[in-house]
Amino acid sequence: MKKIVLSLVAASTVATIGSFAASDMAEMFKEGKVSGQVRTFYINRAYDFQGGATNDYTRDGLALGGKIGYETAPLHGISAGAVFYTSNKLDDESTTAAKNDKTLFDGNDDSLSYLGQAYLQGKFGATTVKVGRQQLDTPLAGSDDARMLPNLFEAAVVINSDIKDTTLIGAYVSKIAYGTFANAYGGGELALTGGYGNRTDYKNGYFQNMGKAALGDAAQNSGVAAAAVIYKGIPGLTLQVWDYYAQEILNAVYAQADYSWKCLLNPAATMTGSVQYIKESDMHDTLNLSSASYYGAQLAMKAGSFNAAAAYSSTGKNSSSSFNGSVLSPWGGMPAFTQGMVTRHQFFADTTAYKLSAGYNLKSALGQDITASAYYASFKVGTDNSYTKKVTTSEPGFDIIYNDAGIKNLQLRLRGNFPNDFRKEASGQTTSWNEYRFIANYNF
Repeated sequence: MKKIVLSLVAASTVATIGSFAASDMAEMFKEGKVSGQVRTFYINRAYDFQGGATNDYTRDGLALGGKIGYETAPLHGISAGAVFYTSNKLDDESTTAAKNDKTLFDGNDDSLSYLGQAYLQGKFGATTVKVGRQQLDTPLAGSDDARMLPNLFEAAVVINSDIKDTTLIGAYVSKIAYGTFANAYGGGELALTGGYGNRTDYKNGYFQNMGKAALGDAAQNSGVAAAAVIYKGIPGLTLQVWDYYAQEILNAVYAQADYSWKCLLNPAATMTGSVQYIKESDMHDTLNLSSASYYGAQLAMKAGSFNAAAAYSSTGKNSSSSFNGSVLSPWGGMPAFTQGMVTRHQFFADTTAYKLSAGYNLKSALGQDITASAYYASFKVGTDNSYTKKVTTSEPGFDIIYNDAGIKNLQLRLRGNFPNDFRKEASGQTTSWNEYRFIANYNF
C-alpha cells in the first residue's frame, strides 16, 4: 500500500509534537537538534541496443554527499529549521558524455550544494502550519528521492485534524528545485509522465516556478494550489482525495482507498486491498493537457517476515489531448502501484500494466536485519507516442536492504533492474539495459 500522504503529515508535525518546548529565544536555539544523512551512491548501467546502428555502452557514476540540518525547539508552538544538501563527484569523467551518469550530479555532471530547506512551522491545537523551503511527499508532487538528492519545494502547508478521524490539508506550492534524478530525463512525454517537467535543463537545486518547471520557460508563471481530505473513521479503511490546481495549465484529481483485514485462511496474515484513480483536466485554451482516466488496483499481503503484492493499472486514451490522454506528473509525484524501479510507462495513454512483488526479512533466520525483495512488472503500451512506439516493456528487479550493518543507523542497499524493450523507435531499434546500484546511508 502506498503511504505517501502520511509522510507529509508526519514531516509537518513530528518536530512540534514530541520536542522540548523552549521558554525563551535563547533556550529555543540551545535545545535545537542537528540531524542529517551521509550518503554514498554508485550506479552502473550497461545498455543493450537491438535492431539498429547504436553501439552498446556502459555509463556509471559515484558520489558522496547527503544532508545536514538544524531545527530549533518550539517557542510558543513555533520552530524553525534549515537543511543543507550536497552531492560530490568521486569518479573520473568519461570523455564520452553518454558514459557519465548524471543522475547523481547536476546537469553538467558536476558536484552541487545548496540550501534545500529553510522553514518556519507552528503547532496550534489541532492545526500545523509550515512555510518555506521544505520536502513534500504527496501523490502528484513529491521528493522522489531515487538518487543522491531529492526534489524540494517552496510552499505553505496547513494541516488540520479537528474533525474526528479526518485530516484536512491545504497547500500552495510556488516553486520546485528538482533533485539529481531529474537528469535521467530530457523533456518530452517520458519526462512528463515519469515525474518531471518538459525541460532539457532541470537546473538541479535551483528553486523555479512550478509552471515553468513543468512546461519550460515560456509557460505560465503558475504555482500549484492543493487540497486533500483523508478519512479513517471506518476500521481498516483509509480514504483520501487530492486536488491540484495549476492555473492556466491543468487540474488533477487523485483518489485512493485502502482496506485492510485479517486473512480468513491465515489469521496471522493481513490483507490490504487498494484502488487508485487519476484524472486531469486542461486549464488552458490551447495546451490541451486533459488526460484519460487512470485506474489502479492492488492486493497486498503481509504475514510475519513475508510480504507480497499483485497490482494492475490501466490508462485510457483521449485523441483530442496533446498527449493522447497520457497522465502528466511533472512535479515528482509517482503514486502508481505498478511502477517499476525505473519504468514508469503506466501513465502512457492506452497502456495496461501489472506488477508482482514479494519480500522477506531474514532477521529471524540470520540474526541480522536484512530484507530481500524481488518484482516483475510489465507495461503494454498500445499508443504511438513521442517516446516509444507500440511495445510491451518488461522489468524484473531486486532490492536487498541491510539495516544497522555493523554500525547503528547505517543502511547498506543493493538494487538491480533489468528492463527489456524499454524503448522501441520507429526504425525498430529497441533499448534495454542491466543496472546495479549500491547505496550506503548513515543517519544521525
